[in-house]
Amino acid sequence: QVQLVESGGGSVQAGDSLRLSCAASGRTFTTYSMSWFRRAPGKEREFVGSIAWSHGGTYYADSLKGRFAISRDSARNTVYLQMSSLKSEDTGVYYCKHRRTSSDLGSWGQGTQVIVSS
Repeated sequence: QVQLVESGGGSVQAGDSLRLSCAASGRTFTTYSMSWFRRAPGKEREFVGSIAWSHGGTYYADSLKGRFAISRDSARNTVYLQMSSLKSEDTGVYYCKHRRTSSDLGSWGQGTQVIVSS
């Protein structure tokens, strides 16, 4: 079982930056990838981006490229989501997901709330 704890959410103004963290613990002896998703109020959960743990390659939703950046600290089993030029439509609950292998359905964190006021 993998436990994920997100942190760093909060209330900010449009145009501000925010960095979210997600620390994995438990059976984390292998990590295939870690990803970020978000759920805006009244909408379905959507993919934000992910990072391949072995080589650090990152992938993003097209609409977020250039504003969001994912990085990792392998020694700490932690993934980060750096968000810049935040907009009100970035408001939502942000979740991280850990996958141990390519076929693993993954484990989810509890989420951290981000509120962007215009």
